[in-house]
Amino acid sequence: MEKEYYEMIKEILESEEFQKRKTYKHHGSITVYDHSLKVSQVAYKISKRFKRMDSKSIAVGGLLHDFYDKPWQEKKEKTTFLKKHGFVHAHQALVNAEHYFPEYMNEKTRNIIERHMFPLNKIPPKYKEAWLITFVDKWVSLEVLFHPTFFLRLFGIRGGKS
Repeated sequence: MEKEYYEMIKEILESEEFQKRKTYKHHGSITVYDHSLKVSQVAYKISKRFKRMDSKSIAVGGLLHDFYDKPWQEKKEKTTFLKKHGFVHAHQALVNAEHYFPEYMNEKTRNIIERHMFPLNKIPPKYKEAWLITFVDKWVSLEVLFHPTFFLRLFGIRGGKS
């Protein structure tokens, strides 16, 4: 991990609250912790290649974009379609980020976290940094979803064995 990047996010990464995400499944076998770290790292590396991008907001926003309360797979209560995880978790992540890491929040970071699920949340990102996280989040998620083992798991086959 690049030293400059790590210095920006180490307090968040090492916090007890963020560490809990190591137990939250994201898609398939990846955890929310690993997914968020990958989104943050990839977007940060891309941002460093372009001038006039706020790399720190990207690193922090990418890390906290899925900072929701509990694993969505554990929610048993019935909800309407528009209140399902994909539509509401970005706002939950923002509320949590502001509560646990207020010193890292700025207008761009808030926009990154709350708008990363566009078009599900209907309101597009305002900043290029938020657009970058939106695209990288989808790209990283699709890598997992289109991995051959994902399709095996869909049919109840674990690790390529039946």
